[in-house]
Amino acid sequence: MFHVEKYQGNKSEQSALVIKQLKALVEGEEDIIANLSNASALLNQFLEDINWVGFYLLKEDQLVLGPFQGLPACVRIPLGRGVCGTAAEKKETLRIADVHQFPGHIACDAASNSEIVVPLVSDGKVIGVLDIDSPSKNRFNEQDQAFLEEFVDVLMEHV
Repeated sequence: MFHVEKYQGNKSEQSALVIKQLKALVEGEEDIIANLSNASALLNQFLEDINWVGFYLLKEDQLVLGPFQGLPACVRIPLGRGVCGTAAEKKETLRIADVHQFPGHIACDAASNSEIVVPLVSDGKVIGVLDIDSPSKNRFNEQDQAFLEEFVDVLMEHV
């Protein structure tokens, strides 16, 4: 059973606890939807100052909405379009301080001002992305990026 923890210590210690919680949630479960659902709920509970967290899964040449926490979202995003489609196409994390300055930004939620997108890579191929939005500009830093990339690495061991 999952219990909400009060995260104590510095950001590194807090992140380590979340990784430990993720491992406990996905251990022994190989269903991608179940694991992505729990992962989005865990991040939503842990991260502060966000308004959307979830996954898009690659189907043919577009990203299709997967498990998430937040307001209803764009259902399909073409590869190379917006922050999610660009991160998937480039196969690299994109950390955008002001989404309104990003060429081709797709505004699913008008309240979003910054975004980080981490590709989900399996056997060298992108299968989707983790997308997190914040109402604050410049919300995500290098430490957040390193944590989220580690989070995705752990998650990918179970999908």
